[in-house]
Amino acid sequence: MAILAGGHALLVGVPGLAKTLMIKSVADAMRLDFRRIQFTPDLLPADITGTEILEENSATGARMFRFVQGPVFANIVLADEINRAPPRTQAALLEAMQEHRVTAAGETMRLPEPFFVLATQNPIEQEGTYSLPEAQLDRFLFDIRVGYPAEDEEVAILRATTGRASVELEPVLDGAQTLALQRLTRDVAASEAVLRYAAALARATRPDSPEASELVRKYARWGAGPRAGQALILGAKAHALLSGRMAVAPEDIRRVSGPVLRHRVLPNFAAEAEGIGAEEIVRDVVERVSAPASGVRL
Repeated sequence: MAILAGGHALLVGVPGLAKTLMIKSVADAMRLDFRRIQFTPDLLPADITGTEILEENSATGARMFRFVQGPVFANIVLADEINRAPPRTQAALLEAMQEHRVTAAGETMRLPEPFFVLATQNPIEQEGTYSLPEAQLDRFLFDIRVGYPAEDEEVAILRATTGRASVELEPVLDGAQTLALQRLTRDVAASEAVLRYAAALARATRPDSPEASELVRKYARWGAGPRAGQALILGAKAHALLSGRMAVAPEDIRRVSGPVLRHRVLPNFAAEAEGIGAEEIVRDVVERVSAPASGVRL
């Protein structure tokens, strides 16, 4: 859904074995170029975006710099354990995620389209992790929570990955078709009432807003910004399209409200002390903000 909406996704709780295989399978099924970046404390921004190297012409002896593209120059990029790198290195993805371009060696270079970043996080309580700054979190369209598989699913994984048989994925899309679907997603209609509903949800997460509930004022340190409204509408358009509809309904907004808002709402110290997380705050907001009614009477 995120790639149809033209956004990026933050994956939390994905088991280590599954994440690379899952994302690589998506890239293979869409015939897209895939790169994985392992984030570590000593990773440098140039290791992501690319660097200049000095080359010497053996015939003439002339020397010149040549830019070598980094792994971010791909259609689908997996930023693995993104919070293991310090903020300076995390920020190397900001321009790429927002503008789909990279500025390096004095030049601005476009990234291949479609461009899609998926990032995984270690639990922030683990040693050697750096929390992602709000500006970085806001670049992710969705925060997707993926738990461990059910027993039968885990047995199926063991059966499929420990034998000699291999399965070749048949591509079902390519880059041009993906871009066409992204354009079609933006053509899905969103009424004035739906736009106002998305704005009301985002505004209700801000503790200093008149629309904020008592729980939000008490436990939220920071609420969602304008990008949250954009993400709600784009995510809802993608959900409507996948459901076979060309118009957004309030249930599409509610369906994506959790993945869109949970990483944009920051609980304060009182919330942490009482064990109240962003999930509870977002749930309270969605329950309290009234969805628009059609006005049709049967």
